[in-house]
Amino acid sequence: MEQRIDYRAADPEILKALVGLNTAIDRSGLERSLLHLVKLRASQINGCSFCVDMHSREARQDGETEQRLYLVSAWRESPLFTERERAAFEWTEALTTIAGREIGDGLYESTRAHFTEAELVKLTAAIGMINTWNRICISVRVIHPAGASAHAA
Repeated sequence: MEQRIDYRAADPEILKALVGLNTAIDRSGLERSLLHLVKLRASQINGCSFCVDMHSREARQDGETEQRLYLVSAWRESPLFTERERAAFEWTEALTTIAGREIGDGLYESTRAHFTEAELVKLTAAIGMINTWNRICISVRVIHPAGASAHAA
């Protein structure tokens, strides 16, 4: 599998805007560890191998444990995540798979129990941003480094 286009070069102005929003989200005050987990979970749902690889690597570099990374896809059954992380995972799953469904009051209230209004806006923007990156990477077939070297071999 080969990358279809170089999205970075195709429209530098759009890329600059995306990177700017991504930077603002990363500096928003939400815990880096939480952002890594949310980005990883959305990328797993969307099947974006590039983003799964990148966000699991970044999480490890920032001190996340291998065991917790392995269990992100099974977070409901794992005792390793905080209630705040669980609320973020549930919000992430709902927003990532939003087509044809609503975000009910129960989910909103249970998420708000762990996030202020401002934090919820930041979390929602982070989820929207990773879903945008997933769609870009999947559609143009951005290959994660291990896949690129294996492909070249």
